[in-house]
Amino acid sequence: METGSEEKFVYSVWGLPQEDLRPRLKKLMERLRSEFNAPEFEPHVTVVGAIRLTESEARDKFQKACEGLKAAYKAKALKVETGTFFYQCVFLLLDPTPEVVQTSDHCCSHFGYLRSTGECLIFCKGFPFLTFLKVSFIF
Repeated sequence: METGSEEKFVYSVWGLPQEDLRPRLKKLMERLRSEFNAPEFEPHVTVVGAIRLTESEARDKFQKACEGLKAAYKAKALKVETGTFFYQCVFLLLDPTPEVVQTSDHCCSHFGYLRSTGECLIFCKGFPFLTFLKVSFIF
């Protein structure tokens, strides 16, 4: 690492479900976690996937991205799905409404993040855009 340069870390941007929905999601996640010995994490929608940035870059990009967004938007779950990686991620596939897609596009553009087409083909199962709320990782 160069002298005076900041170390880079991996960041992502998450959308959190509304407060009144979190207890129900956490209860579901706890049941899956105890049955499958899965890790604990907050229920979330990944708006921008993993990207390597310095802390100052991440903060700056996040603040700029937030300036053009509504504080909240509605998202509707279409169905429960599972992923196909070496671990199985259980998630609620969300309806890719214009509002959901535009929010992700807006944030991705501020972060310079390009969604992986291959990743989308693995997960989307026929959907041209992937948006989901993770509820469990099953190893």
